[in-house]
Amino acid sequence: MPGYGDSPPAEMVATAQGRVAFLDHVLQELGMRRPVLVSPSMSGRFALPFLLARWAQLTGFVPVAPVGTKDYTAEQYQRVQTPTLILYGDRDTNLGLQALQSLRHLPGHHVAVVRDAGHACYLDKPEDFHRALLRFLRQLE
Repeated sequence: MPGYGDSPPAEMVATAQGRVAFLDHVLQELGMRRPVLVSPSMSGRFALPFLLARWAQLTGFVPVAPVGTKDYTAEQYQRVQTPTLILYGDRDTNLGLQALQSLRHLPGHHVAVVRDAGHACYLDKPEDFHRALLRFLRQLE
């Protein structure tokens, strides 16, 4: 993601609107129509404003203890009609629970807790993570 990790800072993603436009552009370039957006950790800075602005473009949303959830109100979340699976590791007692407190306002959400896993539950317990993800994806079919 531009501006994260070893990538240079990028003016285009300095605002939430810029991050929405960037993610929209990436999805268009990839030819993706109504994808399921999986958003672990720092990608929440891109995925959450995209979800709130363009939820109708998504078939599903899977936040995995994303950052930035407290930046939005319960009312903003309640407007989203995208099926959502809130996923986090039970050992992620900080960001996972914090994200759950905000994201629980999304209508029609489900919660899956990966046992004995930390913040990067997809790395700690990949089989359990993928089992929960696949169960959610099958429900969307």
